[in-house]
Amino acid sequence: MRPRPRRSLVVMALVCALTALCGPPTLSAGADGPRTSEDVARLFQEASVATQRYEAGRRAARAQRTAARRTERSLARERREIRVLHNDLGRIARAQYRSGGGLPLTAQLLLADEPEDLLHGQHAVWQADLALNNAVSTSRRAEQRLADGQRRATAQWHALQERNKRLARLKRNIASKLVQAQWKLQGDADRAVAAGRCRGAVRLDEPKLRATRAWVAPVEAYTLSAGFDSKGERWARRHTGQDFAVDIGTPVRAAGAGRVVHVSCGGAFGIEVVVRHRGGYYTQYAHLAAVTVDQGEKVRAGQWVGQSGTTGNSTGPHLHFEVRLTPYLGSGVDPVPWFAQRGVRL
Repeated sequence: MRPRPRRSLVVMALVCALTALCGPPTLSAGADGPRTSEDVARLFQEASVATQRYEAGRRAARAQRTAARRTERSLARERREIRVLHNDLGRIARAQYRSGGGLPLTAQLLLADEPEDLLHGQHAVWQADLALNNAVSTSRRAEQRLADGQRRATAQWHALQERNKRLARLKRNIASKLVQAQWKLQGDADRAVAAGRCRGAVRLDEPKLRATRAWVAPVEAYTLSAGFDSKGERWARRHTGQDFAVDIGTPVRAAGAGRVVHVSCGGAFGIEVVVRHRGGYYTQYAHLAAVTVDQGEKVRAGQWVGQSGTTGNSTGPHLHFEVRLTPYLGSGVDPVPWFAQRGVRL
């Protein structure tokens, strides 16, 4: 998937320092770890749904407001036409009064030089009067319909506005809970790393994998930060992978099918997972806050292998990702062209 700009919640990763690949310490499930990981994963999903509903509500409100304004313009136009028709009726009435001098039609016929012409003229006036009265009645019915429609459209727009306010509050509430859960997850991870007893695999209720390509980006939505072979004073030599700036707890995916050959915590990489793939390639996922697979486990492309974090030598939440020719540090290749050759554009 193409990268998307992350919301303000993302704390951009600055750099990560890589020195040596540490051996796996003792693994421990931990009491709070699974629950916190599940909370973060659930809140990510709830935040996504809330955002989608909020954006859909905003689009609906804009469309409803446009409809209300369009009906309002039609109503104004109809009212202008009614005023014109009323003016025409007034002119006909005044003309009729002037031509008859206020006399009854019978008296006008007796006094007229050409009674037949008078009848023709009077008939034309009646016809015009009837036509305009019909037009006014039709316009008034149209005006009523438009006024009713305009009221309904405006009421619906206001209802959508209120709904969107509620959705915005819900969205903010979920975001607040997510931030708290994210940093609790990170705190649990930091304590486990410091104690040298990393938590075991957390089994999360991840979405069902759909038929997908053989290779995928390790995270679904991200901002690329430090690239392969870039310089930095915090690195012993050069940066050996590609950094993806993501929130703490973001699901990290296996880039391709393979087998987990290394799960560890401590050292420069913090909590990390290494997967072996066909063709002799290995991928590394470092600075995690939690792992969701066990060493020796087979994984499919897109399957979650962990949750991102900022463990180890890291100055901010991000995923450090490497493509290697061996399981060990120092055999990395640039992930960007490597992915491009496999049809994945980062």
